[in-house]
Amino acid sequence: MKRIAIGIILAWMVAPGQGAEPITLTNLPPLSANQKDEPLARVFSLEAAGRFLDTAALNWQKQKNCFACHTNYAYLTARPAIPGQAPAQDIVRKFAEEHVQQRWEKDGPRWDAEVVAMAAALAFNDAATTGKLHPLTRKALDRMWTVQRPDGGWKWLKCNWPPMESDDHYGATLAALAVAVAPDHYAQTEAAKKGLENIRRYFKANPPKMLHHEAMLLWVSTSLDGFLSAAEKKAIVDKLLALQKADGGWAVATLGQWQRADKKEQDTQTSDGYATGFCLYVLRRAGLPANDARIQKGVAWLKKNQRASGRWFTRSLRSDGKHYLSHAGTAFAVLALKECEPK
Repeated sequence: MKRIAIGIILAWMVAPGQGAEPITLTNLPPLSANQKDEPLARVFSLEAAGRFLDTAALNWQKQKNCFACHTNYAYLTARPAIPGQAPAQDIVRKFAEEHVQQRWEKDGPRWDAEVVAMAAALAFNDAATTGKLHPLTRKALDRMWTVQRPDGGWKWLKCNWPPMESDDHYGATLAALAVAVAPDHYAQTEAAKKGLENIRRYFKANPPKMLHHEAMLLWVSTSLDGFLSAAEKKAIVDKLLALQKADGGWAVATLGQWQRADKKEQDTQTSDGYATGFCLYVLRRAGLPANDARIQKGVAWLKKNQRASGRWFTRSLRSDGKHYLSHAGTAFAVLALKECEPK
């Protein structure tokens, strides 16, 4: 009886998916809905987060046959932060490379925004995996400059899916981040230096209108000069810290003034995965030490609020439907936890 009881306890403690077969397109499980009332995980598990991200990215790829800011692009950026082999990452990466090498050459990108987002995702993935700039990543980065507008920005998607697909400011910061993280000193190429100067000019003419814009610029400024002064950086850090909730998390609706398509009120009171992961990650990049009490409080929130599926829930800023922002929120939670590890 004692041995049976111990076995039951150990089974209860095992994280979801531990020891399970890696997820691929051939054994792909259906993706459960992003739901506010999904139970919390019994134990925190990075492996479970990875399995959720694998499932979300491959389901989107299989069903939509495209990339989305909230899912596949975020996936390529964050998945390398989870240790271990991930065949799904190779599948999504190959799909991205096929876009650059084949579909773009045949039909062209769907939008200018696709070029920027793809270049950024591939650059982040290169930096976190091989540390080398893949030829197709360089091709995407170089193509990014061909669709840069004369004012230094890009024609971005404005689908009212904030904070990613809603305004031009996001696109310009994402382009800068792509250059910032690209390996092999890509930022020192003539095309990149000229493009970055044009981006700086764009931001001078188009200053941030909300805190999420400012936080994105803060992120850029942790790798590139000429975007924010020291005083501006400190001011943004202070604003972000002032919005931390008593439970240690952040609420994404407090980072902007986004109007919902369903006419409901935004939730500014409930901490969520996207805001907590994003704010923690940017604050760490901006220099707050991992042992800072506020950082540790945020980390504790993430570890306590992972859901049974491995994801972190984030309510959509647009409408109470699919809540796809939970996918990007899970990606940022993973990035934040990696960034908050003791160095």
